[in-house]
Amino acid sequence: QVQLVESGGGLVQPGGSLRLSCAASGFIFSIYTMGWYRQAPGKQRELVARITSSGNTNYAGSVRGRFTISRDNAKNTVYLQMNSLKPEDTAVYYCNANRWNGPGSEYNYWGQGTQVTVSS
Repeated sequence: QVQLVESGGGLVQPGGSLRLSCAASGFIFSIYTMGWYRQAPGKQRELVARITSSGNTNYAGSVRGRFTISRDNAKNTVYLQMNSLKPEDTAVYYCNANRWNGPGSEYNYWGQGTQVTVSS
């Protein structure tokens, strides 16, 4: 079955760094767009960063220049390097796998989430 397992979250001081990992299994990882989303208390889930099967990336404006998404297809893993963290980055971070094969044929999977807390 499909599994997305996030790790690397935790408590960090403002200005610090964390690296999130998402280990995938149960599907053909290399052909999926992989993304990181986050949800803060009382807010909607939002896209943080996304990387396509060909390696193209896009970022939310609030994290561009601070966060970097990457993938290792040999390890079926996607990463999110987070630098210069701010208290407003505090949220549960979710890994997402998406594949759109045409109308009515979309595959979308979510991990269980990992908590990131930025606080002094």
